[in-house]
Amino acid sequence: MFYDYPIFFERNRVYRVYKGGKLFSGLFGDEPEDGNYPEEWIASDVHAVQEKSAGPHEGVSKIKGEDLYLDEAIEKYKTEIIGNRSEWGILTKALDSAIRLPMQAHPDKAFSKKYFNSNHGKEESWIVLDTRPGAKVFYEFKDGVTIDEFSAAIDKSENDAGVMETLVKSMPVKKGDVIFIPGKMVHAIGAGCLMLEVQEPSDWTVQPERWCGDHRLTDKEMTLGLDRQTALKCFDVNMRYPHPQKPITEKNEDGVLYESLIDERNTKEFIVHRITLKDGKYDMNLPGSVYIVIEGEAAITGDGYEKEVKKGDYFVISAAAEGKYSISGNAQIIECWKK
Repeated sequence: MFYDYPIFFERNRVYRVYKGGKLFSGLFGDEPEDGNYPEEWIASDVHAVQEKSAGPHEGVSKIKGEDLYLDEAIEKYKTEIIGNRSEWGILTKALDSAIRLPMQAHPDKAFSKKYFNSNHGKEESWIVLDTRPGAKVFYEFKDGVTIDEFSAAIDKSENDAGVMETLVKSMPVKKGDVIFIPGKMVHAIGAGCLMLEVQEPSDWTVQPERWCGDHRLTDKEMTLGLDRQTALKCFDVNMRYPHPQKPITEKNEDGVLYESLIDERNTKEFIVHRITLKDGKYDMNLPGSVYIVIEGEAAITGDGYEKEVKKGDYFVISAAAEGKYSISGNAQIIECWKK
């Protein structure tokens, strides 16, 4: 069966109202142009939240070589794919922003449960893969900003595209940076950031700013149908971002550097590792895990199977394939796993 081998997927670029995607040329080999498909949803069982849906599978990954989407496969072959976990429980994306995204926050679990009847908030992490000149991100309200000032800025944003930037701190980013965004933290990805985003499996975003580039957001796009007073409860003006943490080296031998980027220091929801191979070999033993090659080339081998992979390829090792496959070569790979 397909789950006895590394699971690959059809490409899955998702529509968004913001422009981007040009830097996908260096990651996936796509045409170097910006448009309204600036995100690639990787091994996703999450449906994209859009005001105008493109259909029941929007955002959900289709398994290559099978007439089956990931959510359908998990429902049909749950134990074989995710083992004893209750759900897939993670969403991984590559995204490239040509513009600054609206100032936003994602709900924590309590907010999602109360207002969206969902068991998932949206803690997320960013691994910067590449940048354009001047790339930066925004996070954390400046000292002294009140929720009333933020609310007033929402009205001002109708005619002042820069008003939100006066309330929120920013910092430049470079390739290799790792950032964690907890629920209720104000943030925005700035122009020129190619990122791998690993997060809880939801698409909830409260973004009460009127414009996203040249697209005027509707009230529903801004607040997901919530009234303003309720939507503003998704923002904690007193939340402060912790000092950036350094990766923890868990292994550095035999041509394998294995680093923990996101772990229990940040969240109980998921972990993210970076594997750097220099003529090394790594055994892929996490059941139901996602792998994304972000640099170089390598080969997957095991159980009579062999497949070459390169930068931009991604795949899943199911519970049924646990312990059967290794990846070797000269490459850098991100490993994501629901805890």
